[in-house]
Amino acid sequence: MFKKLKQTLFLLTLLLSIHNNVFAQSTLDDSATVDYIKTIQFYGDSEFAGIPIIKLGEPLKITFDDINGDEADYYYRITHHNFDWTPSPLYKNEYLNGFDEIRIVNYENSFNTLQLYSHYTLSIPNEDTRGFKVSGNYMIEIYNDYDEVVFSRKFIIYENRTRIKIYTKRSRDLKHIDTKQSVQFEIDSPNEILRNPKRTVKTLVMQNNDIKNAITNLVPQFTIANKLVYKYDQESSFWGGNEFLFFDNKDIRSANAGVGKVDLQDLYHHYLHRNIVRANRRYTYNPDINGNFVVRNLDAENSNVEADYAWMHFTLECYEPIGDGEIYLYGNFNNYTLDDSTRLIYDKDTGLYNLKRLFKQGFYNYKYILLKADGTIDPGFISGSFDETENEYIIIPYYRAPGARYDRAIGKGVGNSVNITN
Repeated sequence: MFKKLKQTLFLLTLLLSIHNNVFAQSTLDDSATVDYIKTIQFYGDSEFAGIPIIKLGEPLKITFDDINGDEADYYYRITHHNFDWTPSPLYKNEYLNGFDEIRIVNYENSFNTLQLYSHYTLSIPNEDTRGFKVSGNYMIEIYNDYDEVVFSRKFIIYENRTRIKIYTKRSRDLKHIDTKQSVQFEIDSPNEILRNPKRTVKTLVMQNNDIKNAITNLVPQFTIANKLVYKYDQESSFWGGNEFLFFDNKDIRSANAGVGKVDLQDLYHHYLHRNIVRANRRYTYNPDINGNFVVRNLDAENSNVEADYAWMHFTLECYEPIGDGEIYLYGNFNNYTLDDSTRLIYDKDTGLYNLKRLFKQGFYNYKYILLKADGTIDPGFISGSFDETENEYIIIPYYRAPGARYDRAIGKGVGNSVNITN
């Protein structure tokens, strides 16, 4: 009798583990978003919306619009992941204080806009989800009444256990000395001994909040007392890129920065000035917000619900042969995702590339990138790549102590290439 009971419990545990693993694996894609969900903003400890990196115990906020405007019900689900975004073995009550799978009750309808939409806001902590118990990688899914996921996003919770110094260097490879930036750094752990760091410590290095092109395979080269030192060159280098282009349509009725023509049809249509290839030109400093965006309406008291939507028309003059590649619009406005809504179409009659995409009023950074036929991205084909470009770098160290069950994020370091040296 006892043996049968033991076998039954083992089978139930195995099935539950398989279910959890399959479910967690299904949440790893944070690119796909249904076409009626727009302007997803995910806030952590930054004023801009990007992948949020939040200190353990600090609040988190996510907002989005449903342009169907039918006050649909949406729910949220949170999962914990390892450093490499594989499923974490932790049970929900080990990483979450409270409950998820709860309806989002805070929403408002748009006011005085041509495009109707419902604006949703989820803040954590709330009365159901009171916060997070552990640090590490997380994923949030937003789903509807039919349990269909409308979008998902990654975020990171970190503990303030380390001090991180970041140094941006020009590449030591003479071939790329004018085009790449190398990130070197030190991780100082004064209050905790990081045992066997070459096996237990991992690092995430991001440029301009773009986790899709992050570097994750670095191990410490050597230690000095409590410091882990990373002085790589090619292994930790990023293309310098170029400053982002921008448009500002906070006044939807008139031309503004980057907007050359305004036309009113069903919605406002904004035609941007023609962009050109910058790869064959000298670098020119042009301040940007490193790929981010800010929603705003000049005449509104509350831009969240009073900012309207407009069709933005992009035109690119590119006479360079791209072969079987495709050109895409790129930026944090859609989580750096390449999809049909950001793919430019070539017009044989004009010899220009064109794109029409719906944006909420505001200030947006963007650039053009080339997706090659082999699936790789050439970020400098249109914009060029320069070592002088101002970029922000974020480093998150992770630590899994011997015998531990999950990867802790144990700090956050921020650096900028404005102080780049040889």
